[in-house]
Amino acid sequence: MFATEPIAKNKRIIDYAGEKIRNQESLKRERRYLKKGHIWCFKLNQHYVRDAAVGGNIARYINHSCTPNCYTRIIGDTIWIIAARNIPPGAELTYDYSTDGVGSIQCRCRPDCATKL
Repeated sequence: MFATEPIAKNKRIIDYAGEKIRNQESLKRERRYLKKGHIWCFKLNQHYVRDAAVGGNIARYINHSCTPNCYTRIIGDTIWIIAARNIPPGAELTYDYSTDGVGSIQCRCRPDCATKL
């Protein structure tokens, strides 16, 4: 996903939408998604997750980066993607997925990145 206009530092860009499910259900779904190389589940808290594969929006297409220009903040049941710095038009929006599940996929933020997500 790319910025279509300038985005000011600390501006809320978009919420990460998706079905609110319990962590146990998320683990089942994540196994299916990881087989296809995707991570759609975003942990809200120790009990719940947002699954962007069901009822999600375009925020699910924001890529991971080890040097992101956005960060996330959870406020209540809403996951916000927020600009970490001023972002010019045309820049790709990225944030650190900070995954903690058992599955992993290779990070693609740059060709030589060895990070597993």
